Amino acid sequence: MTRLVEVRDLRIEARTDAGRIVEIIRGVSFDIDEGEIVALIGESGSGKTTIALDLMGYTRPGCRVTGGTVTLDGVEMGALPESRRATMRGSLVSYVPQSAAAAFNPAHTIMDQVVEVVQIHGSMPVAEARTRAVGLFRALALPNPDTIGDRYPHQVSGGQLQRLSAAMALIGNPKLVIFDEPTTALDVTTQVEVLRAFKSVMRQGGIAGVYVSHDLAVVAQIADRIIVLRHGEIQEEGRTADILERPQHAYTRQLLAAFRPGAAPRPPRIDQDDAPLLEVRGIVAGYGKADAEGLPPIRILKDVSLSLARGRNLGIVGESGCGKSTLARVIAGILPAARGEIVLDGRTLAPDFRQRRREDLRDLQIVFQSADTALNPRQSISEILGRPLAFYHGMGGRAREARVDQLLDMVRLPRALRHRRPGELSGGQKQRINLARALAADAKLILCDEITSALDTVVAAAIIDLLKELQRELSLSYLFISHDIETVRAICDEVVVMYKGAKVEQLRPDVNDGQPTQPYSRLLFSSVPQLRTGWLDGLAQDPELTRAFAQR
Repeated sequence: MTRLVEVRDLRIEARTDAGRIVEIIRGVSFDIDEGEIVALIGESGSGKTTIALDLMGYTRPGCRVTGGTVTLDGVEMGALPESRRATMRGSLVSYVPQSAAAAFNPAHTIMDQVVEVVQIHGSMPVAEARTRAVGLFRALALPNPDTIGDRYPHQVSGGQLQRLSAAMALIGNPKLVIFDEPTTALDVTTQVEVLRAFKSVMRQGGIAGVYVSHDLAVVAQIADRIIVLRHGEIQEEGRTADILERPQHAYTRQLLAAFRPGAAPRPPRIDQDDAPLLEVRGIVAGYGKADAEGLPPIRILKDVSLSLARGRNLGIVGESGCGKSTLARVIAGILPAARGEIVLDGRTLAPDFRQRRREDLRDLQIVFQSADTALNPRQSISEILGRPLAFYHGMGGRAREARVDQLLDMVRLPRALRHRRPGELSGGQKQRINLARALAADAKLILCDEITSALDTVVAAAIIDLLKELQRELSLSYLFISHDIETVRAICDEVVVMYKGAKVEQLRPDVNDGQPTQPYSRLLFSSVPQLRTGWLDGLAQDPELTRAFAQR
């Protein structure tokens, strides 16, 4: 096959906020043939996206190439002036971002933005570009391909918008497309459709690709080869099947082990006479000014009921918009329910957290998805953890400082971090601080709202292990909200499946004891990517279920 990309001894350095120079890419070399899809995998900070962007002759602010070469289709990108590299972007090499929503201008129609690339380069007449765009919409399995381009970005779903961003990247007939975590934020049902569309179009066009991801199951379905990166260096490189089935490097084996966290031992079923720790009864909630009956015009939760036994964990799964996070906000009292009641440890809680007793607030804590926005950037870690100690337990002085040290020990962080601010910590460290703050209250129940969704595989697995360990030590209960079904299986005793604000069914996550019975649950569980090549090609789903439920 003809060689399309040659990377030789690439070195890139970055300047930190403190002014220190750090080498972030250290002598990386690899090749990509025409029509070949190569995946770059590794945890955050491994250099995946930095390398991928440099294939386009682009470096992030504060970074610069200090050595090596990148040759694309026989042209050394680093030797070209920026004006020449700009002419190659969109025509020879193109980019599909992680967040399609951020890539589209909300004020312009989809069609105008998709054809803009070829208009800038003058590579084809507008009428021809529009015809080609419709052909790409059809090839990417988008609904109403003849008219979807007339819509605005907010008028299509997330999965549709991600495929439309791929159409924007493909319209200029590039030889290389860079996919930067394009399915990370998608639900599993949507992800399957998007992956199928990407793979079909790339294969039919003989287009080479670089697929940046930390999701090994996704990589297994689309990549011909895998390059494993860590700290800016290649750890291992090989055919996809070889990397997944016969990994040679210890770090690759660590990634594979972390991908499917081990399931927690299933305790015997609770005696039905035992009073549950949490009961949610007939909850109706939503947004907007209530009508005469006290019901909101936009109803997100529709008569939801569930219970959680003491010392157990309950998972809530479903696609985006099904009401998972809204349910957590209602239980926490952040969004008061319009109807229904919440009972914690035998006490009926006020719908609004501002009317709840301090004891109620202490016993029920919530850990949010984004630690970046949940932690005050101006406060030190000691101040963040000290506040609930003072509020709930009246601690001060040396007693509070000693307890802060204990909390840092509990979440496996060095005590020296107490003097830092959140911006000086990694994503995994910030999420551990988020969890430590909930532990500071001595809670009985912790609501975990997508707490591992923004973390890499290895870091997420470590957080799950920490949650299990803390539960054993402190007899905690977790309500674990996630769209990652495998993570829920690893920590939860039972799983509630939600769809469009309603509870579909509740089941145990065991493979043999937890087979879904409802059609939507079957579709959701069957869409979880498997860590083996060929799974997507051999996936046979009921087309009626897909049409009825999948957010295409």
